[in-house]
Formats: sequence, structure tokens, C-alpha cells
Amino acid sequence: MKSNRFFRSEGDKWKLATFVLAVLVVAGSTLYICRYEPFSAKIEVTNELGGNIFPVTILSTATTDANLIVPAGDRCLGNPKSCIALRVKSTHPNSKLHVEVAETPFFSRSVSEFILPEADSEYMVFPDIIWNYKALLENEQAMPVDVSVRAELNGRAMNCGVRTFSMRSISECLLGYVDSKMKFHDTGDFFAAYVNEDNPNISQILREALDSRIVNRFWGYQSKDPALVDKQVYALWYVLQKRRFKYSSISNSSLSSNVVFTQRIRTFDDALSSAQINCVDGSVLFASLLKAVNINPILIRVPRHMFVGYYTDKSHTNMHFLETSMIGDVNLDDFFPEEKLDSTMAGKSQESISRLMFEKSKEYATRIYHENRKQIHSGEVNYMFLEIDKATRANIQPIGR
Repeated sequence: MKSNRFFRSEGDKWKLATFVLAVLVVAGSTLYICRYEPFSAKIEVTNELGGNIFPVTILSTATTDANLIVPAGDRCLGNPKSCIALRVKSTHPNSKLHVEVAETPFFSRSVSEFILPEADSEYMVFPDIIWNYKALLENEQAMPVDVSVRAELNGRAMNCGVRTFSMRSISECLLGYVDSKMKFHDTGDFFAAYVNEDNPNISQILREALDSRIVNRFWGYQSKDPALVDKQVYALWYVLQKRRFKYSSISNSSLSSNVVFTQRIRTFDDALSSAQINCVDGSVLFASLLKAVNINPILIRVPRHMFVGYYTDKSHTNMHFLETSMIGDVNLDDFFPEEKLDSTMAGKSQESISRLMFEKSKEYATRIYHENRKQIHSGEVNYMFLEIDKATRANIQPIGR
């Protein structure tokens, strides 16, 4: 009997010891998890554009409220215009997130803090980025840039890393992108960034136009005569043709992506210095000149082509159109094969040739506009009717080259 009581007592001791050990293990594990959060999500450095950063999107909206690149998630904090995002999961209600972004050649070191309101929820957080605008403006070729982030959640260091982004050229215009929910976003308004009516070289073009004596001044719509508006437009056309531009298409870039879609565009200075244009370069170049003399321009896009329009009156009741690729040294028979116009050009003066090209440019562009009018005004993908007016300038500013 004593022996049985002894074994029961020893058995109870082992059970008690096992229970105490289990309690200690659970308590220790709980304390470790609460203190170090070993299973908390890491911070992921990302963006909406497949790891690409476009200087034009940053420069053209830096001083405006426009936000053409819209985050796909519902829980977003910070300013999406920063282009760099952190995907992070909160652990507690009102979790405190501290973020430090290291310096690169394109931006300075920055520190941001956020409150994540809901527990156990994933957030897309956009930290402050202090951009070096001069470096963005001068970036002429795509190059890699490492973005390094250090973060703390509720005072505890998180597992962070380095993400290598592709900093694109200033000449790459973002036309649109597909977000994480496979929705396409049209960002063709960024074409307006390349219309630069403030470029200091415009004064030289206007001086040359006045020296041609086609007009004695530029008065925009003050005359209220559409014919005089056309005369001003022709004076600009004539000067550009005298500069002997060559048609040269460089619309493609090195970017290969099924997330973002781009168009390479020469800036105002690049087009002038190289004396080369394609349909897009010519359209933004000519629109810059029109805007500078207070004639309201329109960028019109159809699939694989762009041309420029302008209002001939202040009330915007009448439009004319120009095929700006014809500013360059082109073969008229490519545009009007049935008329054999090139054979009639020999022996004509520069002014006569320029006048003929101007009128034929209007005829060709007007035809393209009316053939595509419905789609142009419908908002259909690859079609665009973009007036460079006060409303557009409130969202998209010139990029400054």
C-alpha cells in the first residue's frame, strides 16, 4: 500500500513538472513573439509602375495637385506622387511606422512617420521623397538606382531590404500603365509636359518669324480675325521649315514591360539642336510656339500618330489642324500620291514651297481628324484630344527643357 502511494506521488510530481515546463515554454514563446514579432511581415519596396520611375511624372506634377498614377489598394497612406511605396502589414490598431529612405543621386535622405489605423491589415505607404529635380531633368538615359529603406514598427526594427529601380530618361513619356488589379490607366496627359511655352529659345524663333515680315507682331486672338490667326501660325511654320528639319523617328525606348507603356519624345531643346522631329516631336514643338503667342493649341492622337490643332478664335468655335511631320524634309507624294506634287516643286522659292506645305499640312491633318473624330472625342485608348489650356496647366506643368 505504501509502495502504491509512493508511485502515485512520484507520478503526480512528474505531471506537475511537465505542466510547469509547458507553461514556461508557452509564456516564453508568447513573450518572444510579442517582443520580437518574428512572424510579422517584412516591408516590401515597390511602386505601381513595375519598378520604373519616370522623371516626367515627378517634374510635371511637383507643384500641382494632379495624381495621374493612382494606387490600386484601398489602404494607402502618404503621397502617391512620391512614386516609391512600401507594402507593410500592421500588427496592432494604430501601429506606428517610422521610415528612413537612404540618399541616392536622385533624392536626399528622408524620414517619414505614419499611423496604421487597423490591426492585421496590409497598407501601401508612400514615404516622403526629397527629389533632386536637376538630376531628374538631366537624366537622358535609363539607369538603375538602388532604393534602401530602414523601418521600425511600434519601435521594433523590421526586416527591410534594397530594391533596384530603373530611373527612366527624361524623354520617356508615360502613356499608361496596368495596375495590380489588371486595370489600365491612361496617362496621355503627360504629353502636355513636353509642350514648353516658357522655353527661353522661343524668343529666337519669334525673332526670326518677325524678320520674315510675314507678320509684324504676334497678337494672338486680339485681332478677332481668324485669317490673321492663321497668318501668325504660318509665320511660325515658315521659320521652322527654313531650319531644314529632318524627319527622324525615335519613338521606341529600351523599356520592355507589360505593365507600363511609353513614347520617346524629344524635348524642345533637343528638337531644335538636332533639327530632327517625328510626328510627336513636331506636335509638341509647334504647340509650344503656339502657346507662347497666346494661340491655344491641341494635341490630337490617333493610333501610332499625333498631329496638332489650334483654335482660330478666342471663343474656341473653330479649329484648324496641322500635320507637323511635314515641317521636315518629307516627300509630299507620300501624303498625296495621286497629285504628284513633288514634281511641281522644282524652281519654286522657299516661301512658295513653305506656303504649299502649310496648306497641304492643314488639308491632310483635317482629313485625319474627321476620319477619326468619334474615337478622338470618346476617350478610347490610343486616341486623345488634349487642349493645352488653363485646366491642363493646373495639372501638368512643362518639364523645363
